[in-house]
Amino acid sequence: MSQETYDLVVIGSGPGGYVAAIRAAQLGLRTACVEKDPTLGGTCLNVGCIPSKALLESSERFAAARLHSAEHGIKIAGVELDLPTMLGRKDKIVKQLTGGVAGLFRKHKITWAKGLGKIVAPGKVEVAGEATEVLETKRILIATGSVPATIPGVAFDGDRIGHSTHALSYPAVPEHLIVIGAGVIGLELGSVWARLGAKVTVLEYMPALLPMMDPDISKVAAKLFAKQGLDIRLGVKVTGATRKGDSVEVAYTAPDGQAQTITGDRVLVAVGRKPNTEGLGAEAVGVQLDRRGFVQVDAHYATAVPGIWAIGDVIPGPMLAHKAEEEGIAAVEQMAGLPGHVNYDAIPNIIYTHPEIASAGKTEPELKQAGVPFKKGSFPFLANARAKALGETDGLVKILAHAETDRVLGVHIIGPRAGDLIAEAAVAIEFSASAEDIARSVHAHPTLSEVVKEAALDAGGRVINI
Repeated sequence: MSQETYDLVVIGSGPGGYVAAIRAAQLGLRTACVEKDPTLGGTCLNVGCIPSKALLESSERFAAARLHSAEHGIKIAGVELDLPTMLGRKDKIVKQLTGGVAGLFRKHKITWAKGLGKIVAPGKVEVAGEATEVLETKRILIATGSVPATIPGVAFDGDRIGHSTHALSYPAVPEHLIVIGAGVIGLELGSVWARLGAKVTVLEYMPALLPMMDPDISKVAAKLFAKQGLDIRLGVKVTGATRKGDSVEVAYTAPDGQAQTITGDRVLVAVGRKPNTEGLGAEAVGVQLDRRGFVQVDAHYATAVPGIWAIGDVIPGPMLAHKAEEEGIAAVEQMAGLPGHVNYDAIPNIIYTHPEIASAGKTEPELKQAGVPFKKGSFPFLANARAKALGETDGLVKILAHAETDRVLGVHIIGPRAGDLIAEAAVAIEFSASAEDIARSVHAHPTLSEVVKEAALDAGGRVINI
């Protein structure tokens, strides 16, 4: 048993944890980061955001080569899928990025404590790896992230019935992939395998698609996904999944109450994620969890136990890598006596389907429920020159602004490069910009960003190009 003394021990090396560790090192804190996996980066870099985006990009290029090259005057005969190479590219990207985090740790002299971290007392973190050691520390930051959620009657077998990690590495394109859950993960990975040739059926419990998004965006998304061949069945309750050889029979209750079954060769359970606190020892030392397992923190990310903080997926709020990063920085800066802060109204949310879907700020129903007077403007990509040149004209930008002050309250996009375009909206909300501020800012021509400008102009009743 050995002992080390640190100013901060971070448990978990995902986006929140590793960024917090780096910021702490920048502020002069002697820092260690505990990680049980063989590589740094957590779920996001290893089996989440990064590998899924690699597959999304590759599958989009495959579909474009098959279906859309001719319209550009490019004739391609015999387009074939080389799945092992596609998966290998994904793995290479992951290896480069996780290795990059390890390099950053070396650069900032952050200790990587390899093993499973457990809080055994305030100021003491036990790390069970090849050997067991106890890290003595002035502060502990919980950044253990989340794990795939489950539903009754559907048990993972790691093969035919699996979660998102399994769906990143199917050895062959499924003939029929059944996705349980039409959230971000289900739609993104369902889209990947559909583009690669699978029949994809999505079973969603909620009666509407993407209820967390603005309704105008959700309606467009539903039409586009149906056009792409995704069979999305809403308002159904999955009651069980039974493996039969190389097939899986999924039982569900239809909206009319009738019992139904559907058979596929693979099932992806994508019903969300839950906080990862198992084996952490947090409750034993007095850290409070809510009924869903989330760590309870105050506005400064401090738990009820002095010297213990928590950030990211393990605390309430949207489970987003960039949210965790900002919370990690804010928490560490507050530990160092600086005014760290996160503006939750300015956090973008992106779904990397095709086209992409992105939002920042409030939706129309949220503003109505809060009694906030608002006006809105929108503009379609169909009327944008750059979108036409790209051959990507589906979708629109919608801007919600305060009816009296014109302050931007929400921006919602479905269309090409929505995930990049939403950055302008996040900055506008962060700086309390008005719709007129966006409308009067010069946007280069021809670019997709002009759709954002035109939506802002429309909010003021003076749209130009439609």
